[in-house]
Amino acid sequence: MRKVLVVNGPNLGRLGVRQPDVYGSQDFEALCLLCKKWAQKLNLQVEVRQSDDEAQMVHWMHEAADTHTPVVMNPAAFTHYSYALADAAHMVLDAGVPLVEVHISNPSARDAFRKISVISAVATGTITGMGLYGYKLALEAVAHCVTPESRLEDTMEFHG
Repeated sequence: MRKVLVVNGPNLGRLGVRQPDVYGSQDFEALCLLCKKWAQKLNLQVEVRQSDDEAQMVHWMHEAADTHTPVVMNPAAFTHYSYALADAAHMVLDAGVPLVEVHISNPSARDAFRKISVISAVATGTITGMGLYGYKLALEAVAHCVTPESRLEDTMEFHG
């Protein structure tokens, strides 16, 4: 089973309490359980983490790069200004593994400052506005990127 690191930034440990009209009513524990369920179906093993500390998230990106571990990242507020996190995320890609950015809400449909992502420019792809289901899509994207057979099958389905 391929390991995937699912990393969540500031305030995401408060899911279910923080702005449920924007982020939904399910809590962080529910997100962890859903990610594990979805990953298992994709033959992936996930480790779900959350930190309000930018330095910790940078260290997790270093760890992922050093171990060639794909990443699903919801950088939360760090999305908009953390060049340190963007640089560290780039190291994951330099290690030859995907990094998929995910957001529960659609930042482009919110406050003006949320429209800017310094992470999107270095991510393999970005999924926004799909609620917690976006994590499932992100895990599917990672599985697609790391499993050559799935890429071939998808291409055959699309073209054939």
